[in-house]
Amino acid sequence: MTMIPLLVSLLAAAQAAPATAPPKQTATQIAAAAPAEAWGAIKPEDLLLIDFADGQRSVIWLAPEFAPVHVANIRTIARSGWWGDATVYRVQDNYVTQWGDATEKKPPAAGITMRPPAEYEWVWGAHGSVVANPYRDAYAPRTGFSASGWPLAGDGKQQWLPHCYGMVGVARDLAPDTGTGGDLYTVIGHAPRHLDRNIAVVGRVIDGMGALSALPRGTGGGLGLYEDPKMRVPIKRIVIAADLPAAEQLAYQYLRPGTPAFAATLEARANRGLRFFTVPAGTADLCNLMGPVRKVVPTG
Repeated sequence: MTMIPLLVSLLAAAQAAPATAPPKQTATQIAAAAPAEAWGAIKPEDLLLIDFADGQRSVIWLAPEFAPVHVANIRTIARSGWWGDATVYRVQDNYVTQWGDATEKKPPAAGITMRPPAEYEWVWGAHGSVVANPYRDAYAPRTGFSASGWPLAGDGKQQWLPHCYGMVGVARDLAPDTGTGGDLYTVIGHAPRHLDRNIAVVGRVIDGMGALSALPRGTGGGLGLYEDPKMRVPIKRIVIAADLPAAEQLAYQYLRPGTPAFAATLEARANRGLRFFTVPAGTADLCNLMGPVRKVVPTG
């Protein structure tokens, strides 16, 4: 007889106990589940492909909206075949990988603008409304994302593209030189934000980053230059995706800032929900909030 009240009490306690919360989704999972309308297409004209002699490929999403003259130069250079003998000649640990003309003796490609303007910063809002970043940034008092998917740093008066991991910039000499676009680099280490507003940022590596970041480090000049020319990594070709035959066409999409899915990925990166994390950060650096990009695989 005494067991019945005990069983009733245990049953009531079990029913009153809070249900175990489902595991929090990661940013990758959120992006994967985002509806089709949350994604925007990247134009093939804005995809620069680097094919290496060993069969690897890196894909760069160009940003003509922010550096129109430099990007126009890059397209002209690619279409002229000027990069036909280009190499990766600089790999500086925790900094950048750089490619182009290692000799610095080639005449420039025909038809390019030899002295592009300093496309380093613009008036805040010059490229439309900015989706605010809800978290503080260590380098800029105001940050966010353009409707076209690019991270933006600024101060409310000016805005600029930040030097985050995978971002691509134009190598240049001392100012007032701004570089033509013939030599490019990508960030392969901790974001060197001190470069912001000092160099034209023209894009972002969105696929095949390992082909650029996993190379042997150079030692020359304290800049990671390959002192032995034999170390230079040969590039087979650099082309614009829009110029490829139909059978070789590529398609990529970016998760649109301003959508619920995009906002959820920001929160998931700032406060990771896996059981491993016992203390939520409550914030995230802008460079840790790069918008998701995916390759679209043709069906049928």
